[in-house]
Amino acid sequence: MSAFSRGGAAKAALLALLLGAASVVAFAPLNAFPVLWLTLAGLFALWTTAPSIAAGAVRGAAFGLGFFGAGVSWVYVSLSTFGGMPAIAAAGATFAFCVYLAVFPALAGALFVFLSRSAPASQGTAGRLLRTALFAAAWTLGEWARGHLFTGFPWLSVGYAQTPPSPLAGFAPLLGVFGVGFVSAWLGALLCETVRRPAASARRSARWLMLACAALVLVCGAWLGAQRWTTPLAAPVSVALLQGNIAQETKWRPETLRESLTTYYRLMQEHPAQLTVLPETALPVIFEQAPQDYLEALTQLAARRQGDALVGVVSAGEALSGEGSAGGAHYANVAQSLGVSPAQRYAKSHLVPFGEFTPPGFAWFMRALSIPMSDFTPGATNPPPLAVAGQQVAVNICYEDIFGDEIRRALPQASLLVNLSNVAWFGDSLAPAQHLQIAQMRALESGRMTLRATNTGMTAIVGADGRVQAALPPFTRGALVGDVQGYSGTTPYVRWGDAPALLLAVLLLGLGALRRRGG
Repeated sequence: MSAFSRGGAAKAALLALLLGAASVVAFAPLNAFPVLWLTLAGLFALWTTAPSIAAGAVRGAAFGLGFFGAGVSWVYVSLSTFGGMPAIAAAGATFAFCVYLAVFPALAGALFVFLSRSAPASQGTAGRLLRTALFAAAWTLGEWARGHLFTGFPWLSVGYAQTPPSPLAGFAPLLGVFGVGFVSAWLGALLCETVRRPAASARRSARWLMLACAALVLVCGAWLGAQRWTTPLAAPVSVALLQGNIAQETKWRPETLRESLTTYYRLMQEHPAQLTVLPETALPVIFEQAPQDYLEALTQLAARRQGDALVGVVSAGEALSGEGSAGGAHYANVAQSLGVSPAQRYAKSHLVPFGEFTPPGFAWFMRALSIPMSDFTPGATNPPPLAVAGQQVAVNICYEDIFGDEIRRALPQASLLVNLSNVAWFGDSLAPAQHLQIAQMRALESGRMTLRATNTGMTAIVGADGRVQAALPPFTRGALVGDVQGYSGTTPYVRWGDAPALLLAVLLLGLGALRRRGG
């Protein structure tokens, strides 16, 4: 390879790295969603000019490294500040994690370049249009794989950046977050083709066709966003979402237990509601070992308005499947109901690797951390909604709500979605705002309101249209009160899940393979 070629490859990789990092501003908290269309347009240009399949993979990896390096930098905060890992080791582990995540856009780049390299005759208008769709399909397949392999990590799927006010949010109830990601990537590729100089064999009208397709995507998204797939069910209920703002570094110390218990008692006492929600592990004590008089007091507070409370706590008494934690104890991360309804609980089923269970072969890694209760047993995979406060509530805990295909399992029976989280592990980073944006996508996909109760933020009420109706300032102590509406009905996404988006991507890639073979 000549020095010029090596320099060109390095410049392309650097540009891809910068485009990936710039993509993060499209997500919360900045929410500059059109930026993602432009950065994906840039990635499309880099992939279509890649001289080889390997070059496409390198450019995809560089984009992914910039994207995840900037977007999930909060992993370092969790490992170093709160996990007790030395700074150098935490930085190395975070970098290794980002490298792993970058494998998926690298594979998508290699696949796209492989399929789009065909005979010159296919570079006409139809060929260019197919190429834009292949880009979206390869990207979507990569994101879907990232969201499922090794328990999955679909955080920062590009569809999350298209929550309201993006016009592409209208596609969420039909295709889910991966489908919205497909549309986003396709739009980016179409925009790139509108400004690219056509090849000599291409008609100038091709630009207008690409522009018309891009405009149609935006118009369809806006029109779909005005549609309502679900209907209100019964009367609204009053809610109080409690945010205790208990410091993570002191939360599990025995001397601060009283502060936590007193904080949530007072918040409940001052904000009566039909449905009260406390964050994940709000009570830093094993439920079976909690003071009974305290639990009875919470039950009485919840019942003042003939209501119920959902309390985040660790349980040692849940009958669970699985191997259990070391030493034979079975601990579960649960939401326990207290109040007028019969006692019910939801046990978290999708556990966080390294945070809530130790993957095989990584015991040495966990010994370097100081994470309390980091070996849980999962709950049932498909539990029914909890019947509390006159609603059928689909509960999920912490990052479980990043898995849309799992959340829909409780639908359409559930009338309301409730998430209990403790993102204090990530400090004042991008994670809390990104997590709230994920909750917005779940509301859009399901056509249900979503409630989030967190320890330090972002505690919020999200409407069925995916818009945040109210939120507490992060790192403050208080209660978010309001009236929320239960919904009934089934969106296309609830009915079909990720299958339509995945099938579309696979069919397009199959078409690309046939075209290449016959090229």
